[in-house]
Amino acid sequence: MRMKIDVTLDYAMSNPGPALLVIEAAGVQGQVLNRATIDLGNPQKLARVPAEEGIGERLILRVAERLTCRYSAEVEVTRPRPDLRSLRAAEMEDMPGDALRYLLPSRYCQAERFTHFTGSRFEGLTGGALVAEMRDWVERNLDYVAGASDGNTTAADTFLDRRGVCRDYAHLLVALCRAAQIPARIASVYAPPVHPQDFHAVAQVYLNHEWHLVDPTGMATADQMALVAVGRDATDVAFLTTVSDTELVTQRVEVTPL
Repeated sequence: MRMKIDVTLDYAMSNPGPALLVIEAAGVQGQVLNRATIDLGNPQKLARVPAEEGIGERLILRVAERLTCRYSAEVEVTRPRPDLRSLRAAEMEDMPGDALRYLLPSRYCQAERFTHFTGSRFEGLTGGALVAEMRDWVERNLDYVAGASDGNTTAADTFLDRRGVCRDYAHLLVALCRAAQIPARIASVYAPPVHPQDFHAVAQVYLNHEWHLVDPTGMATADQMALVAVGRDATDVAFLTTVSDTELVTQRVEVTPL
């Protein structure tokens, strides 16, 4: 699938300081960047560093009063849509380090709180079949409600409230997978089917010794997603992180198929 990505950001900073941006589609296996441009205005300083697992980059900007950004890209997604239920789980002793670390709880994904639930609700299932059932459970049992959560909402909160936005769906699926001893991490992506259009968060699970994108909202499939970054939870993949208060002036994300 080919897609065009256009992002416009304009934020007013309460105090001068650094900001982290993670918004560029990554140059990784499964997708090809045919064109990409970014205009960051006139920051006082600018640096690029690798993002988590070497997937994508973080832009570090120091701005005085206004953070502005225009990003445009054309991406061709070449990864196939996997038959999730046919994929096998890896034995822990066969997992590489970059998979093992994603079995552990994190700030927003308290996997240890879901061990009993996954063991009883999905008893007898393993590997991709287990992930598929957990994905379907999350999609069926949560309501997608804008504004229903905030920056402090965890997977446990979402499980109790049964509502949220894409990051909450992703956090809950990641926590369920980790509780079932399947490595899982959050991934930020762009995808044309997402409605309303915005930065989108999904899960990425380790099966058959590979990482596979899974959208628990049901809005997009792996062959429709342009991967941006991955991490333990939303802390690692937030599109914008600042050390001072910011005020939204303009934010627009448009992703269209070509």
